[in-house]
Order: sequence, then C-alpha cells, then structure tokens
Amino acid sequence: MDQELSALTVIFTEFYYWVTVVMMFLIHVGFCLYEVGVSREKNKLNTLMKNSMLIPVITLGFFLFGWWIYFAFQNGPGVTGALKSASWSEPWNPLMGPHLGGSGNNAAGLSQDELDLWPRLNGVFWAAFLLFSWTAGSILSGAVIERIRSGAFWLLSLVVGCVTWVLGASWGWSDAGWMVRVLGYHDAYASGVIHALAGGSALAILIHLGPRLGRFRADGTPRVLPAHNTWMIIIGMFLIFTGFWGFYAACNIPIADIDPDDTTQLFSATTIYLTPTTLSAITFNFLMALAAGMMTGYLVSHGDAFWTFQGGLGGIITASAGNDLYHPYQAFFVAAFGVWCAYKLHFWVEKKFRIDDAVGAVAIHGYCGSIGVLLVGFLLWGYPSSPDDTFAPITPWGQLAGAVMMFLLLGFVPCYIMTAALRRAGVLRIPREVEFAGLDYQLVAWEQEQRQEFSMAERQEFQTGVKEHS
Repeated sequence: MDQELSALTVIFTEFYYWVTVVMMFLIHVGFCLYEVGVSREKNKLNTLMKNSMLIPVITLGFFLFGWWIYFAFQNGPGVTGALKSASWSEPWNPLMGPHLGGSGNNAAGLSQDELDLWPRLNGVFWAAFLLFSWTAGSILSGAVIERIRSGAFWLLSLVVGCVTWVLGASWGWSDAGWMVRVLGYHDAYASGVIHALAGGSALAILIHLGPRLGRFRADGTPRVLPAHNTWMIIIGMFLIFTGFWGFYAACNIPIADIDPDDTTQLFSATTIYLTPTTLSAITFNFLMALAAGMMTGYLVSHGDAFWTFQGGLGGIITASAGNDLYHPYQAFFVAAFGVWCAYKLHFWVEKKFRIDDAVGAVAIHGYCGSIGVLLVGFLLWGYPSSPDDTFAPITPWGQLAGAVMMFLLLGFVPCYIMTAALRRAGVLRIPREVEFAGLDYQLVAWEQEQRQEFSMAERQEFQTGVKEHS
C-alpha cells in the first residue's frame, strides 16, 4: 500500500468489518436465549448446549473448506466457467493467519494489489461470513428442539453452515456468481441465501424428525406448549434485532470507487454485488420493515408476544432482499405482506401436515425469505443486478429461479436426503423414554443428588459444632 489514501481505506475497511463481527455475535446470544426460553424446563440445558456447540463445529469446518467453497464455486463450476483459483482461502495458505503483506514475501502467488488487500481483510471477511454460517445453523436449531440427537443436529448444521448456504452465497451472493450473471439474481441482505435456504433445510428435517410427544391431538389439531420463560424469548429477540444491524453493515463494502468510467473518483458504500447503496438508505428500510413486521404480527396474532416479535424479525427478512433499493414505503408494505403470508402458512402447514416447528423457523425464515426474493423480481424489475452491464438485469423469472434454488434445491433436498439416512440408521431422534423424562434428566438427577449430599453434610457439621460448643 504505497499510497496513503489506499492504505487508510484498507485499514478502515478492516476495522469496519471487525466491528460488524462483534455486533453479529449478539445474534447468536439472542438465539440461545430465545430457544432456551421456548424450551420446556426439562430440556433447557440441552437446548442451550446443542445450539452453543455449533459454534466450534461450524467454525472448524468453515476454516477448513467453507471459505474456499465461497470463492472457488462462483462459476458453478461448469455454468459460466471452471473452478476458480482462490489461494488466499485455502486453509494451509499463509494468508489464513497473521500476515502483513508487503512485497517479496508472496507465498500465496498473489498480485501486488491482492497482497495489499488480503493480508488485512482476509480474517475479518472470513469471520463475517462465519457469523452468517452460525446464523444458518441456529435457524435449524430452534425448529428441532426437544427431540433431535445432538450429534445428528451438529452434522446437519455443519453441512448447511459450511456447504449448502456457502454454495448459495457463491452462486447468488457475490459480485461474480453465475446466478447474478445469468439470472440477474438480487438478494442484497440475504433473504434467500441464508433465510430461505435454512428455512427449507429445517422443513426437510422436521418431516423426518416428526412432532414432539403429545404435540397433536387425535384429530390432528395442535396443542400449544407454553414457553417456560417469555422474558428470555423477548430479550433474545431484541438481541437478534441488534445483531441484525451488524449483519446489514457486514453485507456492505463500506467504501469503494464506483465511477463506472474511472475518469473521476466517486466513493460510496456498495452491496456485495458492488452496486452503490448507503448506510442511510438501509437504516430507513431496516426500521420500516421492523415496524411493519411487528405491527402485522401483533394484529394477526391478536397481541401474542411471541408472534409480535417473530413478526418483527420476519418483516426484516422479507424486505432484506431489496432493502438496498426499496423506498421505505415499499420496505414497509413488503414486510407486512411477508409476515401475514408466513403466519397463515405456518398454521396451515402445521395442521395439514403435522409439522412441529417449535419456534416458527420455517415460516419466519423460509417463507418470509422466499417471498422477499420473489417480490424483488416485480418491484425492482429491470434494475441492474451488477455494475457490469453484461450481467442480466433483475427480473421476476430470475428471482423465481433463485427462490427455488435456495429454498428447494440447496435447502430442502440435501437435508431431506441426509435426514432420511440418519433416520434409517436410527441416529436422528432421541428415544421416547428420554424425550418423556426430559433431555436434562441425567443432569437434573445428578444435581439433586449433589444438593442432598451437600445438605446432609451441612446439617451434620452444624450439629457436630453445636455439640462441641455445649
């Protein structure tokens, strides 16, 4: 970095992404609180540990192969080109660790411009995408609580968090992905590539996993299982909203020269597609979508706290695909429509197919995300998908193909096949006796035994002391 301005830009960008990663960590804190709050008392510790341990599982996988998949598969391969070289993302490369760049030390085989960039930004870019991967795993976690084996869940979260969602991002959420180039796919803040994909994955798992014991009556109508701690759910949702701010910021490139003719310097933030946007624009739309989602959730659920806050999240997710270009009015009505549809679909699917989605993850992430992707095709029809004018523009058919790709082909199908195999092997669901007793029953029994032993010892020492002083 021989120019002071370029050096400051890179260092600012490095710090910018580092801050977004810290903010996004709150999403996972929120998911843990939220899911534990929904779980019944007898399962709460298992729910906490199941979700918490996806952090090390996905982190290791994303370091070893997830980051490389994102860059290497942008052409398909075989759709718009061959497998791409991405040496900086290979786990054995010196740039996957401490490195100051410079010249004369180019073990990665990069150009000088790349050496000026990747040593500073590789780690924070990797971490931002890693936090997106944790989110994909956590979406699965809430849907399947209180009946899935932890090992089966971690395996599924590894595949979704390090392979399938990363493929979706490589194809449709990068500046050179084949879906952007060929279909004009637009998904600025990941309604499809994370939320629709993870929602489709969760639905596939739930089909094979089955409902919790006692969840449905003989006539097929569902019983309501009250949450054990509503306050924990609400605090968790507020933390998810807060972390979502970091997520939105991390989806942007904070400063880039966007002059198409390169005759002057025109700096702006851009989306991941390198199309211009501003933090001010997405702030308007984020808050309008949150407001519409909460209002709609409150109205359709007749004031239910759980669905009011779920509606807020669903509103953001629905509008996210186009929130770089929407007017705030558009973001508001898109969010309201998505939440209304998702709420109605959730209860129809639940009753019709006996799908026991403990937290409404399929509806809020899968249905809202897919609806958001589809609406972009109509509301932003004809807008450029990329600053490269050889790429296809945004169209309804391109967005329809993208929604099918994310929810069905990358989300539902792989997890349906995997979960069928796990079920056949007898390692998907916990035994009925354990489910009835509660997944925490061994720990609870051990804690009771320790409390009793401690109480007896305390009483004995107290009585001995009384005798000695008498």
